[in-house]
Amino acid sequence: MRTPFDRAVRAHGETVLRVCRASLGATADAEDAWSETFLAALRAWPELPDDSNVEAWLVRVAQRKCIDIVRARAHVAIPVAELPERPSTIGRPGVRDLDLWDAVAALPERQRLAVSAHHLAGLTHAETAALIGGTPDAARRACADGIRTLRRRAAREDPLAEGTGHGSRGRASPRTSTGMSTTPGSRTTVNTNTKASTDTKASTSNAPAVTRAAGEGTTGTEEDAR
Repeated sequence: MRTPFDRAVRAHGETVLRVCRASLGATADAEDAWSETFLAALRAWPELPDDSNVEAWLVRVAQRKCIDIVRARAHVAIPVAELPERPSTIGRPGVRDLDLWDAVAALPERQRLAVSAHHLAGLTHAETAALIGGTPDAARRACADGIRTLRRRAAREDPLAEGTGHGSRGRASPRTSTGMSTTPGSRTTVNTNTKASTDTKASTSNAPAVTRAAGEGTTGTEEDAR
C-alpha cells in the first residue's frame, strides 16, 4: 500500500530540498523548485505504482524542475554597456549552469540518480544504494561512471581541456549556500513546515562538488574515500 502523500512529503522533503538548494542555491528559485516538485508529485500521486521508489522518483522530478528554472535563467536578457568582442556568457550565470544540468540530465538513469544523490543531496554511497537499489559498491561505481561521462563531455566541449581532465577549471559553478528560510505565502498549499525543519542539515558544498568532480577528474579511488 502506497504511503499517504503528506507522509511522503515529511519523509523525503529534506532530500528534495537539498537537491534543489545544491542546484540553485539557497534562493527563492530553490524554494520554488521544491514547491513545484511536490505540486507535480501531488498531481501524479494517484497514478504512481504502489511499488515505486518514491524518493528516487521525487529526486527525478526535482531535477527536471531545477533544469526548467536554470533554462529560464539562461534566457533572461542582461543589459550591458557595450557588446563583447566575441560571444560570451559573462553576466549570464545560468548559461554555464544550464550546460552542467543538461549534461547531468542526459546521463543514464542510475548514473544520474547516483550523481545527484551523492554529489547534490550529499548522501553516502550506502544511502544512495538504498535510494536507487543495489549495493554501496554498485552505487559508487555508478557515481564514478557518471562523473567520468561528465568529464569527457566537458573535455569535448572545452578546447583547453586537451585530455587533462581540467578543461572545466575556472568555469562558474552552480551557486550554493545555506540558510534559506521558508517564507509565508508560498505558491503551494503543501505543508511547508518540512522545509523549515531541514535548514540545519543542508550541505554547503554539494553543487560545486559536481563541477569539481567533472572538471578535475574524480577517480574511483577518490570516490571510495567519500
